[in-house]
Amino acid sequence: MNRPTPKHIAPNLTFPVLDGNEWQINNQQPENFTLVVFYRGLHCPLCKKYLQQLEDLLPEFKERGVNVIAVSMDSESRARLSRQKWELSELQLGYNLDLETAKNWGLYLSKGVKDGEPDTFSEPGLFLIDNNNQVYYSAINSNPWGRPYLPSFVKAVDYIVSSGYPARGEML
Repeated sequence: MNRPTPKHIAPNLTFPVLDGNEWQINNQQPENFTLVVFYRGLHCPLCKKYLQQLEDLLPEFKERGVNVIAVSMDSESRARLSRQKWELSELQLGYNLDLETAKNWGLYLSKGVKDGEPDTFSEPGLFLIDNNNQVYYSAINSNPWGRPYLPSFVKAVDYIVSSGYPARGEML
């Protein structure tokens, strides 16, 4: 499986967002980082809790110069339902992540096995991309649990920025 490697340019990432625009990783100009959160989709109750927590932390991430985006392979209508049902008024949500892009980001893929699950969806991933568009940190999960704890992740950004801590894990 290919996966993005720290200290290397992030793979291409382009998708529509619910505000009607197209989001492109190459167009991001964060002060410090862009935080990309891949989530499973509307069918996932753990994703709901995770994205609600992420939305609660948006002001703290913004204060630290971190742009935040969440995206899934869900359709626009399912993404809109997630926004509505999960009460996500501020978090920018992308949709229609294509299969090839999910693979290029090293995401695990699953087939739907229960009612309400899409035929195919990506498992979670979280990536911190620096302001040079290089991968700084990645966490890729094969199930909905075990994701980085977001409140401590905010503190990690503080440490990274204040100490100049380098990206790690660049050697395969």
